[in-house]
Amino acid sequence: MRSYTKVSNEILHSRRMNNDAKVLLLVVQSLPERERYDALGAYAETLGLTPRQYRNARKDLIANGYLHEWKWQNDRGRWVTDQLTSNVALTCDEAIALRDGGPAEPPSEREPMVGSSQTRKARTYKPVEEDCGKTLPHPPSKAEPEREPAPDPEEAPEVDDDDPELIQAERLLLSLRHSHRDLLLGVREARGLAEQAAEWLRRGIPAADLRRALTAYLPSNGVRSAVGFLRHRLTEKMPPPPPPPPPADAAGTAPEAPTRPAPLIACEGPGDLHVFRPAAGETHCGPCRREAALEDHERRHPRPWSAPDHGPVAWRDHFDKYARGLTT
Repeated sequence: MRSYTKVSNEILHSRRMNNDAKVLLLVVQSLPERERYDALGAYAETLGLTPRQYRNARKDLIANGYLHEWKWQNDRGRWVTDQLTSNVALTCDEAIALRDGGPAEPPSEREPMVGSSQTRKARTYKPVEEDCGKTLPHPPSKAEPEREPAPDPEEAPEVDDDDPELIQAERLLLSLRHSHRDLLLGVREARGLAEQAAEWLRRGIPAADLRRALTAYLPSNGVRSAVGFLRHRLTEKMPPPPPPPPPADAAGTAPEAPTRPAPLIACEGPGDLHVFRPAAGETHCGPCRREAALEDHERRHPRPWSAPDHGPVAWRDHFDKYARGLTT
C-alpha cells in the first residue's frame, strides 16, 4: 500500500483559509523525517506559488494557529526566523512548549476530528537568516544570549506632565499600531522615542504630518524592528528648526507701536463744507487738489482755437464751392 497523509475535516472544510494555505500545510505534513527542516518558503516555491500567494497562505496559517514564527537576532546581527507548523491549531503557549522540547501533543485533551491522538505532528524548521542586503539602522552592539521578559509598563520611565508636546508624541506613537500592525510599540519603547517625536511638534510640524511621515512608504517585506525603524525615521527626517526671532534694537527696546491716524479737518477748497484726513499736512482734499491741478494745466497749455462747426456739408454744396474757388 502506498503511503498517504490523513487530512482533518477541520482543515479540509475550513473557510478561514484559502486553498493555497491548505495545500501548503498538507505538503509540509506529508514530508518524511529527513526533509522537514527547510524553510516554509522553499516548499511554497516548489509548489509554484507566487510570492503574493505565499504571503496570503502564510497569513492564513498564522491567523488560524497552524503556523507559529519567532524572530531573533544571531551573533552577527542578522534576523533569524524559527517556524513551526502542526496539523492541529495550537495556541502560543502550546507552540512554545513544543519548540522548547515539551510534549509531542498539545496539553489540550480535545480529540481530533479524524485519526487518533498518535497522528498529531509538529514540524520545526531550521533557522533561516533573513539577509536582504539591508542593514539595520541601529544594529545591536552585542547579541543577547537570552530573551528577557517584557518590562512591566508600570516600571516605564515617567513622562513630564508639564510638557504637552511630549504627552501628545507618546500617544501618537502608541496609536501607530492602528495604522499598521508592524508598528506596534510597548509603553517603554514609546516613551524612549517620545522625546524625538516631541521635537518635531516643537518645530511646528502638525501631528497629522508626523503620523504620515512615520507610516508612509513602509518596506514591502515588512518592518523587522518597529523601534529601530521609527527611530531611524525620526532622526533622518527631522525638520529644520524654526528661524530665530528678529534681533532687538541696539538699545534693547521693543519697536515703537504704530501711531494713531491724523484727525479729520475741514477742506479749504471750494464747494460745500467737507472734511478729510490729511496724510502729510495737506489743506485740500484729494478731489480739490486734482481739480486745481487740471485747471493749472489748462491755463499753462491752452487748447488751440478752431472755427465753430456748423454740421456736415452736402456734397452738392461742396462741389459748387469748389467750382467757384471758395474751397479746396
